[in-house]
Amino acid sequence: MKSYRISNLIEEAPLDQKVEVKGWVRSFRSNRFIALNDGSSLKNIQCVVDFENIDEAVLKQINTGAALQIQGKLVESQGRGQAIEIHVDQLEVIGPADPDEYPIQPKKHSMEFLREQAHLRIRTNTFAAVMRVRSALAFAVHQYFQQNGFYYFHAPIITGSDAEGAGEMFRVTTLDPKSPPLTDSGEVDFKQDFFGKETNLTVSGQLEAEAYAMGLGNVYTFGPTFRAENSNTSRHLAEFWMIEPEMAFYDLHDNMDLAEKFIVSIIQYILDTCQEDLEFLEKRLLDEEKQIPQQERSAMPLLEKLQFIISNPFKRVTYTEAIDILRNSKPNKKGRFQFPIDEWGADLQSEHERYLVEKHFNCPVILYDYPASIKAFYMRLNEDGKTVRAMDVLFPGIGEIVGGSQREERLDVLKEKIALLDIDEKELWWYLDLRKFGSVPHSGFGLGFERLVQFATGMGNIRDVIPFPRTPQNAEF
Repeated sequence: MKSYRISNLIEEAPLDQKVEVKGWVRSFRSNRFIALNDGSSLKNIQCVVDFENIDEAVLKQINTGAALQIQGKLVESQGRGQAIEIHVDQLEVIGPADPDEYPIQPKKHSMEFLREQAHLRIRTNTFAAVMRVRSALAFAVHQYFQQNGFYYFHAPIITGSDAEGAGEMFRVTTLDPKSPPLTDSGEVDFKQDFFGKETNLTVSGQLEAEAYAMGLGNVYTFGPTFRAENSNTSRHLAEFWMIEPEMAFYDLHDNMDLAEKFIVSIIQYILDTCQEDLEFLEKRLLDEEKQIPQQERSAMPLLEKLQFIISNPFKRVTYTEAIDILRNSKPNKKGRFQFPIDEWGADLQSEHERYLVEKHFNCPVILYDYPASIKAFYMRLNEDGKTVRAMDVLFPGIGEIVGGSQREERLDVLKEKIALLDIDEKELWWYLDLRKFGSVPHSGFGLGFERLVQFATGMGNIRDVIPFPRTPQNAEF
């Protein structure tokens, strides 16, 4: 007898054969009809119990959440809602579930409640669909880079440098928090710490990836990063995953080409492989948005939004051109922007980015050549002395999804920028070395994986697209 995953059983449908399935009870009706799910599909398999074959004591253990092993004949279903069903010959309760305590009952639960049950929420259709899409996206990321000559590089998680310069980092230490060793001046003596210096959890693998690009050519990181930003919004996590390719001999335009091809490829992959889950998530989103005002609803349904990305070439626009468009736009002139655009140099907000994508150009947009004053020290300075070769990819619904740049490969210019920002050269001696020994033009970008999953699934809160979210005051699981 063959044991099946439910998705394979539904696909193959070997009628009139004896089969075996294992999974968790989603519902048990009329003391006879079991809806079983094993996580491989949105669809349950209906298992029909024959009272003569199953002991009454066993039947009493069948409750929502219980784990079962079922054997029986697969037949065409006579009822509505499913094409096939199993007529049960043998049933074993592998793991019972107390009906009075099991919290994930067959009814609608709020997202807030399910976050409190993060260890069990994967047993709902919504979170199972999200996590299957997340898995497919992760595979597509590796597949694209591996098929295009990139090497997977593992950036260190513990670091002594702050790649973003924001200072919002989690400290890593073995020193006694109650009585750490002190220097003569009364400061904490990190020379006595495990690494002999102050270290933190990384906010980015970019700087280290640049070093490896200087030897391997094209590399990418895909790993966890951390930011100690005390922000309790629907867009922020303290622990998240970043995709960061770095490419030697790439200029800004090569970088933009890669970002567009990469994103289109991975969105196309989930459209090809996750249709059932995406259709479910789209229906869920449409039902949810019926409860909110029209102006707050999504610009387009989920599948249309994904198709929008792969069907429309990305428009490339300089920051200066974008400022002119925004300054002269109706929303700006009529005071509808929360953050009015008055002058060149403004840091664009999500509302501005979405206007460019959804209203003005009606396609994905790549903005480039930003003011140096609002971008990181490592971005290459343009000849005008005012702008840097930075680029952001803007999507409907969320605005920026990718941020990148051509990196500054000139030692003298990089040292000047570091000095202006009062960064200690000694902390970045090895990064400066890269500009001394065989320096070349190079570029890269960063894509927050959870932002991508959130975009691809239509989920409203980033905490619902990662298995166990880490946020301020929350590390329960």
